[in-house]
Amino acid sequence: MAKPPKSKPLLRDVDKPITSRPRKPRDPAQPNLLLDPMPARIEPCLALLKSKPPKGDDWVYEIKWDGYRLSVHVEPTSIRILTRGGHDWTHRFPAIQQAALWLPVGTAILDGEAVVLDEQGRPDFGLLQQSLGSRGGNKSSSDAVLFAFDLLYFDGHDLTRMDLSERRHVLEDLMEGFAGAIRLSEEIDADGDQLLASACEHGLEGIIAKRRSAPYRSGRTGDWIKVKCVQSDSFFVVGYEKSTAARGQIGSLLLAARKGDHLVYVGSVGTGFKERDALQLRNMMDKIARKTPALEYNGQRKAVVWLQPTLIAEIEYRAWTEDLKLRHPSYKGLREKQDNASVCEME
Repeated sequence: MAKPPKSKPLLRDVDKPITSRPRKPRDPAQPNLLLDPMPARIEPCLALLKSKPPKGDDWVYEIKWDGYRLSVHVEPTSIRILTRGGHDWTHRFPAIQQAALWLPVGTAILDGEAVVLDEQGRPDFGLLQQSLGSRGGNKSSSDAVLFAFDLLYFDGHDLTRMDLSERRHVLEDLMEGFAGAIRLSEEIDADGDQLLASACEHGLEGIIAKRRSAPYRSGRTGDWIKVKCVQSDSFFVVGYEKSTAARGQIGSLLLAARKGDHLVYVGSVGTGFKERDALQLRNMMDKIARKTPALEYNGQRKAVVWLQPTLIAEIEYRAWTEDLKLRHPSYKGLREKQDNASVCEME
């Protein structure tokens, strides 16, 4: 039987310490490792509305924040805060801008939602609007805080091709121990149905479900799902019904949704207005009045003032009626043009 060959030691002189080869001087002609250029803007990933939370191990949940979607660009010499529509609102969120300057990072793009919290710590869209001076205003809000839920770019590297779980890992490391006007939107390890019930019980808007294994893809791809406690959507204000008894002489607002290239009437809303809201609304609506409706209208309302469909209102409602009208609607506020809010589309 042949003898096995003798094994050779990995190091010739086993008693000597292990050392690496001497480092050679760097060749100036050799290129540096390429970094990803920082994009001027990334179209946001949007959540698809569903009636129930998705199931499965690939889904993770967060609270749905009721505010304005923002991306915060931390650049070498400045901070930029962009709305969903790509408008620069840096000057309108000074506290968030200052907090971004303190982040321990050279360059980054954070995706999140700016909110103003009420006394119970819940996001309040009306309070956010007041702090910004309502629609068309140009006030800055020192009360708004950003709940960051994604990290798209980090120190020269594009993270959008990474899975959500990997992006969140880097985001959580970045936000560890950080407090102030930028906060981490926590992922919640829970059953989706139970979390939704708890969110509704605490007066929150709803929850967001996100696919752990998905990269960051712009638009409504289905990687993110939103489930609301109370439904809410954006609608065009196409007219208002006069009332001598109501504040601002507004009895109700007439609302419309999109249907292809046309507008369709979806009912009216007469609740949720505060005195300040009604007066501001009346001032804006007086400037866009028109003689005829901007849509087909077969209703019987009297003393209607028709409007150009330029104002977009955020409306809460419980359900749709059989004739496709809003059930129990309530006015939440006007959306800013720069927010690029998508108006409800009828199938």
